[in-house]
Amino acid sequence: MGKTGSIQWVKIRGRKGKVRLVEHSNVAYKRPGPAQRYSSAGTKRRRIKRSEKVVVR
Repeated sequence: MGKTGSIQWVKIRGRKGKVRLVEHSNVAYKRPGPAQRYSSAGTKRRRIKRSEKVVVR
């Protein structure tokens, strides 16, 4: 964690429509769940593109 107040938070809509806060660096991408961790080539996925509809402006 950084110093107090150094993280910028952004509101996004979750799967059930509720709004939650996410770090600004994670707005465009999200962490994959257990079933989406590996690509078809067998490499480990670290980021999945997040839908633009979820970002609350």
